[in-house]
Amino acid sequence: MSQNRGGFNCRSGGVRMRIDSISRDAPVLLAGPTASGKSALAMELAARDGRLIVNADALQVYENWRLLTARPSATDEAALPHALYGHVARETGYSVGHWLREVTHLLDRPVLIVGGTGLYFNALTKGLADVPEVPPSVRSEADARLAVEGPAGLLADLDPATATRIDRLNPVRIQRAWEVWRATGRGLAAWQDDTPPPLLPLAGAEALVLVPEVAWLNDRIDRRFTRMLAEGALEEAQRNLIGWDPRRPSSKAIGGPELIAHLMGEMTLADATEAATLASRQYAKRQRTWFRSNMKAWRQVLLP
Repeated sequence: MSQNRGGFNCRSGGVRMRIDSISRDAPVLLAGPTASGKSALAMELAARDGRLIVNADALQVYENWRLLTARPSATDEAALPHALYGHVARETGYSVGHWLREVTHLLDRPVLIVGGTGLYFNALTKGLADVPEVPPSVRSEADARLAVEGPAGLLADLDPATATRIDRLNPVRIQRAWEVWRATGRGLAAWQDDTPPPLLPLAGAEALVLVPEVAWLNDRIDRRFTRMLAEGALEEAQRNLIGWDPRRPSSKAIGGPELIAHLMGEMTLADATEAATLASRQYAKRQRTWFRSNMKAWRQVLLP
């Protein structure tokens, strides 16, 4: 991200823009892939406007990871008001519905919502279907069937509308749709068709998505994981080793499974570092693809 005395420079539609072109009044939504510099930009904008920084990252909500999820530091959190960071216990499930309900109570003040979880932003700006919670027994049944039959077995049970609409290459989405059907007797597509109006329509916000050059971003990812290790990421993983359960959503923090495997003697630290760095690059690629498909109406900020 190039810097100048007026703040960061970026390009939108081929036109150079400066930080002072970003609204001081409308809620600011700031999305981007991992390691793209979202948090630093959020701090700059929040300090300028007196905004509350609200987390929109599905892993930064968990209390047990700060370094590996690149959560704002304790110093940053003390310098400016932050919300929805590190407030969920590691054994607790947390969904986009939980997040949206919590955000509802924060929109009565100037906010900057920042993160890399596109589904959170979609729910905020497009609405979220009010699907009932799935009982743990149904989730266990789905896990068992998935292990035996694979995604195809669950997909075969779905209603035609849901089966047509769903991403057939995503086992997580297939399982979620099956669980909703099993728990409610109604297809996920029908629930989605009854989606209420959005909490914050896109037209009422300043929506920015960071679009980094790939080589630049990969270099930042590589250097960031090395820095995380120097700052104590291995010790953070050590604290998570007791009671470790890879099935928990909180256990999906990139670098977590790899460092746990190292601590359990299953791989060297060098191999764990290489695996975690590769996983982070792959995750960033998935994020970029998702943003391209789902955030075409957002203002693109080309980096560096």
